[in-house]
Amino acid sequence: MADMMSDANAGGYRRLEVLTGPKRRRDWTDDDKARAVAESCAPGAVASQVARRWQIAPQQLFTWRRRARAAARRAASAGALSFVPIVADASTPAAEPDRPQAAIEVEVAGAVVRVPCGADAVLLTAVLRALRASAA
Repeated sequence: MADMMSDANAGGYRRLEVLTGPKRRRDWTDDDKARAVAESCAPGAVASQVARRWQIAPQQLFTWRRRARAAARRAASAGALSFVPIVADASTPAAEPDRPQAAIEVEVAGAVVRVPCGADAVLLTAVLRALRASAA
């Protein structure tokens, strides 16, 4: 805002106000939104503190979380697969002789699912979806 302190033609000066801080109507990328949502969903995270760190209103963060949940439900109902990174663990103990070696071990919502070779795909899909739904 320009406030005239004296006549501009007489060589006076003008007052200039500088606004600092985040500009309004910021455009957030989907990756930024996903990082903020993931940070707010971490165990022990407080949503209002996460929102403060991202310099957004808590309501905005809750809106992003709601939209992320809705998108996940739509993807699950459409039969889309979601992938997680595979982590090789070199410290895996040797298989017990009385238990068959699992071809795949999947950890979902704190539960470990051991999938033997030749497992029924329909049953496995149902089990994994149930575990994922219980974690949400």
